[in-house]
Amino acid sequence: MRRRPPLRKNPKVFLLDVDGVLTTGHFLYSAAGKQMKIFGPDDHDGLGALQPHLPIHFITADRRGWPISRKRVVQDMGFPLNLVGTLERTSWIRKHYEPSTVIYMGDGIFDSLVMREVGYAIAPANADAGAKKHAHYVTRRKGGDRAVAEACLHILKMFFGLTLEDLQPH
Repeated sequence: MRRRPPLRKNPKVFLLDVDGVLTTGHFLYSAAGKQMKIFGPDDHDGLGALQPHLPIHFITADRRGWPISRKRVVQDMGFPLNLVGTLERTSWIRKHYEPSTVIYMGDGIFDSLVMREVGYAIAPANADAGAKKHAHYVTRRKGGDRAVAEACLHILKMFFGLTLEDLQPH
């Protein structure tokens, strides 16, 4: 299947995977189980700059890390989060959104399946090769290291004609 041509205007949602995008993708385990995830700096600020222009929604397939992701994404940052399996993402998107209006950011081996269906796809620099191949934009930064903030600035410029300078209060 060929990749959909890139969305040029009117995105309806920015949908992001959590692990490997908002985090480094590493899971820190102890004898008690999964204890921590590493979230990067500045991503929340980038999302805050984008939020007035575009709804933002997160998904994760990590059941064991759900409490950690929920704490950061829902409680701390105030964004919606759904538990969606990696192979269920395309059908979940179709159920909730018109795929051609979705901007999706993912990094994993199965994210290329989603990226071929959505209007615009973004991958962090350290994403799987297949995800990067099917992305319309690949960030210079890695997941968990400002990749989301970079993606937000890219979206603001590409779809809304706004630069970092335009975001400053006058």
